[in-house]
Amino acid sequence: MTERLCLVHYHEIGLKGKNRSTFENQLVTNLHRALAGWGVSAISRISGYVVVETEDRQASEELASAIRRVPGVARVSLAYKCGLDEGEYRAAAVRALGEAPDFVTFKVHARRSSTTYPVHTLEMNQIVGSALCEAFPDKKVDVHNPDVTVVVHVVQGSTYVYASSAPGVGGLPVGTAGKVVSLLSSGFDSPVATWMVGRRGAICVPVHFSGRPMTSDTSEWLCQDLVDALAPSGIVGRLYVVPFGERQREISLAVPQGLRIITYRRVMLQVAERIARLEGAKALVTGESLGQVASQTLENIAAVNEAVTIPVLRPLIGSDKQEIIARAHEIGTYDICCQTAPDCCTLFMPRRPETHARLEAVLDAWESFDHEGMVEDLVANVEWRDFSQCPSYHAPKGPLRPHHRELLGREAAER
Repeated sequence: MTERLCLVHYHEIGLKGKNRSTFENQLVTNLHRALAGWGVSAISRISGYVVVETEDRQASEELASAIRRVPGVARVSLAYKCGLDEGEYRAAAVRALGEAPDFVTFKVHARRSSTTYPVHTLEMNQIVGSALCEAFPDKKVDVHNPDVTVVVHVVQGSTYVYASSAPGVGGLPVGTAGKVVSLLSSGFDSPVATWMVGRRGAICVPVHFSGRPMTSDTSEWLCQDLVDALAPSGIVGRLYVVPFGERQREISLAVPQGLRIITYRRVMLQVAERIARLEGAKALVTGESLGQVASQTLENIAAVNEAVTIPVLRPLIGSDKQEIIARAHEIGTYDICCQTAPDCCTLFMPRRPETHARLEAVLDAWESFDHEGMVEDLVANVEWRDFSQCPSYHAPKGPLRPHHRELLGREAAER
């Protein structure tokens, strides 16, 4: 019986030259993690593809959908694998085209990755095309703009035939671009920003600043749900939680009202930078979009950046809200972010925040309280929870310990 499997295509990985195998191997590792429990029997590399085979030899659309969510996957095709016999791949082509939804026109695209197979691609097109015309007499051949393309590809002694193919998320395999620390809230923007950087191969370590004890811990649970929603992409290894409410109150009493938000952000970035050093991360990530709110003007962004020495990545800087919401729908975080929860962003907000802060005024406000002691204390009391979805994540050996009993209790219950 002809085997049905998933043929995983990639784009950027194929341009990597001598270190291409490193990216391919990382993609295979990530696919093993993402497909645990799917009854996968083998994941292997062949010329230009990764092949995913199942125990029952009949891969499903549901399996293909799970594969498409893994960064580094450009496209997934449900393909039939058969030998080099013309009768076999003719029959497979008929089956593949028969599974295509409503279509009027089609074409055949034959390829050979090795010239050891004696039949030329033009002849293969004719062999398969005649079989399809015979099997589907009411359909037409259109070699320029067909509704469906049947691909017949000879690779390493086997023939792969498919007509069903859909795009994946693209990007690079997680674990090939180092580690970043992401400032994560329960809003729309930061989860999308985290996903976008993870899609470029980075391992993401989110840090959530909670309003606790001034607010409930609802936002912390929502952030855990967001990490779970991002689990198919395998980008998150650990979530840190920083109880920030009491420190916000201290800042609000010490600095001019208009500079509160900027001061909050500077403290947040310094705490995140300290965590980044412990984690070995090379950059911070935020969900800021230029001009979206008062703290996201160029002057205010510059005043916040001055507080840290490592790069701050802002993948949404040129995106509008509708684009961000559309992406949230796509990655599965939208419904979670629609739930309202009090967090540090709702605490001690000024009536008239400064939109064009002068750095001199910001630095004067910064020196009006013990910011170094505050950062030290926040880092010392950070809480965390590990996630198992990212095979490339390795926890630091630093002094941090889990403090949040409820978070640990939930983790233990899930295990």
